[in-house]
Amino acid sequence: MKGHFAAIALIVIGAIALGVNLDLFEVDLVALIRKWWPLALIALGVGLFLTPDDRSRR
Repeated sequence: MKGHFAAIALIVIGAIALGVNLDLFEVDLVALIRKWWPLALIALGVGLFLTPDDRSRR
């Protein structure tokens, strides 16, 4: 699951960056980060929680 989480995050970030570069929408990145930075912590925690543990496979 860890690899899928990183892949999806990169796809989303790339799609947003492409949309901004093509002037499809406008994003104020500083205001967005100031408001939504705790969401990154939550996403990281969920990603770590869903990552399989190596000890459980043995």
